[in-house]
Amino acid sequence: MKKVLILATGGTISSKEGSEGMVPQTAPKELLGTLQELSCHYDISYRVILNLDSSNIQSEEWQLIAEEVYEALPHYDGIVITHGTDTMAYTASMLTFMIQNPEKPIVLTGSQIPISHPLSDARSNLATALAAIDHNVIGVSIAFNHKLMSGCRAVKVRTMGFDAFESVNSPDVGEIFADGVHLLSTRLRAEGLPCVLKPKVSNEVFLLKLIPGTNPQVLDSLYETGYKGLVVESFGAGGMHFLRRDLSGKLRELVEKGVSVVVSSQCLYEKSDLSLYEVGRRVLKTGAIQALDMTTEAAVTKLMWALGQTSDPEEVKKIFATNYAGEISF
Repeated sequence: MKKVLILATGGTISSKEGSEGMVPQTAPKELLGTLQELSCHYDISYRVILNLDSSNIQSEEWQLIAEEVYEALPHYDGIVITHGTDTMAYTASMLTFMIQNPEKPIVLTGSQIPISHPLSDARSNLATALAAIDHNVIGVSIAFNHKLMSGCRAVKVRTMGFDAFESVNSPDVGEIFADGVHLLSTRLRAEGLPCVLKPKVSNEVFLLKLIPGTNPQVLDSLYETGYKGLVVESFGAGGMHFLRRDLSGKLRELVEKGVSVVVSSQCLYEKSDLSLYEVGRRVLKTGAIQALDMTTEAAVTKLMWALGQTSDPEEVKKIFATNYAGEISF
């Protein structure tokens, strides 16, 4: 019987209706009852470490979660983190970078409907998360709607549907069928290296989604505010305008001032490629880093994590040139 620790952080799965909307509860009886039912298959321990709507989960909470997971890993066969869906993909991506080379499963899950509701998807999502531990799906994953997705590739794509997450630019790790769990892909892991915790991050990272006509002076404002890193969601394969409002020129100024700039695409699928068009090549010449096929969530959290490890822009570029857990394809 696998020994599993459930770390609760709040979210819809444990929420009930309050006077001003849904509010997470620390230990709703329906959740404890479900875990009791599942305990005939698993040796389950339950611990509440946070009780937040995931919109309130930020870098301080990521550090707490990572530290709790890292300390518990040697004592369990796997860890399940119950979490709100809204920022689950950000947390999963960040844990991928904070906890380097884990030897056991770390699975995030939650639900679109509270576990107290008769139509809730919570029980099946919890069962899917536990199945990942049963099958020793090493590393950080998200378990949702009978799917297992790499934590650094998952994106929330629906606000109401049960199929809330998709694995972007990477196959699902596994799927649940009537005849059991089908594992579809393997994980990258550096054999022989120990699991280490690197929880330092920088909050001085901004995400800018371009629209036609974006004023380049907004980049001056970001620098004056003290941001050390910027992720730009550009058009298509990596273009941004330079006629009348020269964004690439301002990006160059930021890079020369020591700001690490990562350029990704607004398109959900496939990669950015700044070498294709003139509008992209101008950006490439600024010294910006290409996100290629990374998700926005992975690009943002990787930049925050990178700036927590070093303030040297050249070292940040080396970090982005490293594939830690399948978050990028070169």
